[in-house]
Amino acid sequence: MPPRRRGSSGFHGVRARPNGRFYAEMRAGGFRLTLGTYNTPELAARAYDAAAWRFRRPRCDMNFPDVESLEEAEFLAPTPCLVDDEDRRRHRQVQRRIAIAEHDEELMRQWRAQFPNDVDNTAAFFADLRAQRRSNRRHRRAVAVFELDNPNTTWADNDPRWDDIWTETTSDDE
Repeated sequence: MPPRRRGSSGFHGVRARPNGRFYAEMRAGGFRLTLGTYNTPELAARAYDAAAWRFRRPRCDMNFPDVESLEEAEFLAPTPCLVDDEDRRRHRQVQRRIAIAEHDEELMRQWRAQFPNDVDNTAAFFADLRAQRRSNRRHRRAVAVFELDNPNTTWADNDPRWDDIWTETTSDDE
């Protein structure tokens, strides 16, 4: 009997997925046993070998013949990535959010193309708002510095306006 052909991954029972991950499966008694999806072909092959030991397959069917026992194969095999209903629900929720965000981005692109004056007006509005906030910070800091230098200040020691002395007035963060 000719030797079994190995898949594109180079291992028995391991196939490459289109997304770059690797799928491990074993056929036993007319059934296909799914072993899971893994990030590397070596991890999928280790999972295949652990299942092969459990099913008492011949060593020539195994990917790593240097493994001497079932315990060693199970120790080297990765834990399977189980997908439950909660994972599926979270995945659907994330996919819906991504679809909504992509739709919003497309609508914003269309709006920008259709109303370029509104885009310019919005940018000018926020630039004016930043300049006004910067001016207000400078004024508050100047008042706080004046009160600090004034020996007859009316501010209490725990007045929050003292914090304006430390206010940064050169950044455009706000």
